[in-house]
Amino acid sequence: MSLPLLVELPPSLVSLVERAEQSLQTALSEHEALAERVAAWSQERRDAWRQVSALSDFVAEQAQRDPQMFVALAESGELERSLASGELRQQLEAQLAECADEDALGRCLRRFRNRQQVRIIWRDFSRQAALGETCRDLSDLADACIDLAYHWLYPRHCTQFGTPVGRRSGQPQHMVILGMGKLGAHELNLSSDIDLIFGYPEGGETEGVKRSLDNQEFFIRLGQRLIKALDAITVDGFVFRTDMRLRPYGSSGALVFSFNALEQYYQDQGRDWERYAMIKARVVGGDQAAGAELLEMLRPFVYRRYLDFSAIEALRAMKLLIQQEVRRKGMSENIKLGAGGIREIEFIAQAFQLIHGGRDLSLQQRPLLKVLATLEGQGYLPPAVVTEMKEGYEFLRYTEHALQGIGDRQTQMLPAEPQDQARVAAIMGFADWASFHERLMYWRGRIEWHFQQVIADPDEDESDASEASVGAEWLPLWQGALDDEAAALQLQEAGFAEPGTACRRLDDLRNGPQVRAMQRLGRERLDAFVPRLLAQTVEHEKPDLVLERVLPLVEKVARRSAYLVLLSENPGALERLITLCAASPWIAEQIARYPLLLDELLNEGRLYSPPLAPELAAELRERLVRIPEEDLEQQMEALRHFKLAHSLRVAASEIAGTLPLMKVSDYLTWLAEAILDQVLALAWQHTVQRHGRPQRADGSLCDPDFIIVGYGKVGGLEFGHGSDLDLVFIHDGDPQAETDGAKPIDGAQFFTRLGQRIIHLLTTQTTSGALYEVDMRLRPSGAAGLLVSSLGAFQRYQENEAWTWEHQALVRARVLVGCSRLAGEFARVRAEVLGRQRDTEALRVEVSEMRAKMRDNLGNKNTAAGTAPNAFEATSSFDLKQDAGGIVDIEFMVQYAALAWSWQHPQLLEFTDNIRILEGLERVGLMGAEDAALLREVYKIYRSAAHRQALQKQPGVVPGDQFQDERRAVMRLWRELGLELNNGA
Repeated sequence: MSLPLLVELPPSLVSLVERAEQSLQTALSEHEALAERVAAWSQERRDAWRQVSALSDFVAEQAQRDPQMFVALAESGELERSLASGELRQQLEAQLAECADEDALGRCLRRFRNRQQVRIIWRDFSRQAALGETCRDLSDLADACIDLAYHWLYPRHCTQFGTPVGRRSGQPQHMVILGMGKLGAHELNLSSDIDLIFGYPEGGETEGVKRSLDNQEFFIRLGQRLIKALDAITVDGFVFRTDMRLRPYGSSGALVFSFNALEQYYQDQGRDWERYAMIKARVVGGDQAAGAELLEMLRPFVYRRYLDFSAIEALRAMKLLIQQEVRRKGMSENIKLGAGGIREIEFIAQAFQLIHGGRDLSLQQRPLLKVLATLEGQGYLPPAVVTEMKEGYEFLRYTEHALQGIGDRQTQMLPAEPQDQARVAAIMGFADWASFHERLMYWRGRIEWHFQQVIADPDEDESDASEASVGAEWLPLWQGALDDEAAALQLQEAGFAEPGTACRRLDDLRNGPQVRAMQRLGRERLDAFVPRLLAQTVEHEKPDLVLERVLPLVEKVARRSAYLVLLSENPGALERLITLCAASPWIAEQIARYPLLLDELLNEGRLYSPPLAPELAAELRERLVRIPEEDLEQQMEALRHFKLAHSLRVAASEIAGTLPLMKVSDYLTWLAEAILDQVLALAWQHTVQRHGRPQRADGSLCDPDFIIVGYGKVGGLEFGHGSDLDLVFIHDGDPQAETDGAKPIDGAQFFTRLGQRIIHLLTTQTTSGALYEVDMRLRPSGAAGLLVSSLGAFQRYQENEAWTWEHQALVRARVLVGCSRLAGEFARVRAEVLGRQRDTEALRVEVSEMRAKMRDNLGNKNTAAGTAPNAFEATSSFDLKQDAGGIVDIEFMVQYAALAWSWQHPQLLEFTDNIRILEGLERVGLMGAEDAALLREVYKIYRSAAHRQALQKQPGVVPGDQFQDERRAVMRLWRELGLELNNGA
């Protein structure tokens, strides 16, 4: 939202202006020179003073108590401008340099704080500073006071007690000060306390004094001095109320812990609310480098590597406790803790962070508004929802500042006194309290509604709070409370065709080793989930099939019960899981092998709408850019998760009918290209780091002068589920010249190692499997040839040594990723090789013989690859790919035509996919429109059937009575092209 408007002060506040004016004049009466300077103020500043002094008792009182400070602040110009980055810290640093003792330190900090507080409230209430600036200035003020006070105290503490030294490292130790909550997120409010946690790197003792201290004792005493410097109330007030209760063990724990002790505590005893608090932890003072190490140590505690929907349970429980406290203390008018308050927006954002942040690094950030923007950008929440939450949050935060800026009091309670109500309304830009309160309640209502959508228990039903949870009727059966007959009867009446088998499956799960080994919390989650699963299963037309395919997944994730929570918390995701598993055992197996794919079921819109090629590439780049360059393991996992997730989305879209066959292949091909692009970048970066960059023949450096050529299905844009990558690597560097790195090697070695690195990244098995199986046998000279060829060597081989079948393969070859210049050169070489005039009769013979060999080796043995007399009988079967009249026959006809006639019609080489080459043959008149259309349609039919078989985990073989007309038509056209079956059929 924009800044609240300034409104004319209501009559009820005019008396406050007069009182503030009188108080200031009284204070100035003792300072004639100051009074003259104030008299010279501009009308704009005087109007702002009247506005702010009427709205803030604190500003008016500070002006009266310390007129010199107030006038100097006004004349500095800082009331009318934003402070530059670091300016506030520089001012305090200069003042602390003159402090001789701790009493002077305390006075200096408090007076500086009061000056800055006046400046910040003035700019906020006079509408010169937006919410972001106010929060940033307050947080920068806290950072400066904490860190500079610490660094002032540390050397004096060392003089008294010695310098703490690490027992292991032998290095001097500094304390690390973590700011939590709003301070950690740079969102401090106008009168906030600060939540801190103190730590130090390692144990040891102090050195340089007669009586050494244990490091922990040294830092405990130092921490106590720092808290006193900040928190103690003196005649000058306080700096910041300091709360240390978020440390391990709370108020009963030691004030300071070593890093090891902190890590051990959070690993063994850390509670859910501590994860919630640690999201916003930031190093605000002390040793910044050591603090970064500490936060990295604690990251696994905060962000789990898997989807963690158990966080919702924890947040729900925390919210319930807060609601009980609000009711007990009568705090419904509290805009932070009450219904629809600030805390509910924070809970929404942090629920997503805790659930998804372990895998989606973009969510590992502190400021709430940035988190909300990420939730929108990454598709977790709709834009309209995020816009409402942002506007509601800003309205509440402005209101919070209005409440606190009046008297510099830490409060979020709406005032009951009419005068303060009028002040708040005026600060917020409303003519009266009623209109302000109406708008406030609107925003609280919207926030509460959004909160319920995210955090509410899916079993809750506001219209009937006593309603039993979903699936309660199945709980006795699952827990074994029914005898076999009663259990079978319940399943039969619910629609199971084989209730006895279903009972056995449930018994096997309940009594299996995975479930018996579960901890109590996991077993409770399983007992809550299975009845819910059964309730949704019986809604499906094939409940037996659903149970058969989903229970292996349940068994697989039983020990990681957060996945069960995910499905319990998201009934829509469970419904989609049941639908997809019932439709495809391939999908069921993929999700059982890689449960992290359950994440994809959460967003129905995203699940059934895979992104286009540019979006795919951008999304993958964005994921990888957040991972440290040196973290190869995490990069490989990110690549694999990306591939698994998008492969599932394509399969789901295919099953749902939102993607036709050709688009399925397009998406899977785009996915492979996006992955190969990043794999090449990672491999290039790694190899260059080790050996430097290779050189071109002219002595310039390659960048990268390397391409990955795709053959077969990926080259022909016909990629399927589980397809291999047929690849060839080509470079254009000087194989003799050395690289320019610290460990130079010649160009040939460099590109070979680059190729090996690419294959390693693609094929290494991690916990998320391999990316792709890679086949390099189509490179020059096959398995006996070099892994990577220069373009010149590739051209010479294709022109002088390649077999006809290798030229057939080249018809479907295209550059997938790499250097655009070299890609253009490859296209030229390909066109020259394929476009030369050939002996058509010899070509027919070679193509026919190669096809006959393939049928003999790979076709259906029982039907002589579909050419035996009984091949078309219903009792036989048909191999969609290899049998006569199948996919490969169509591919060979297309390849034959391209090789035979592209010298006359170069446009036949423009595309690498069969469909568009067939269209080209039709355009140039080499194939009749009816025959070309028939081949295109049959090719799509075959491939669609093959896709369906793959999703059913079935081989590409169908009953022999299918596609008989299509097969005969293909075989007819095969003969009409002059090709022979070579088996007499």
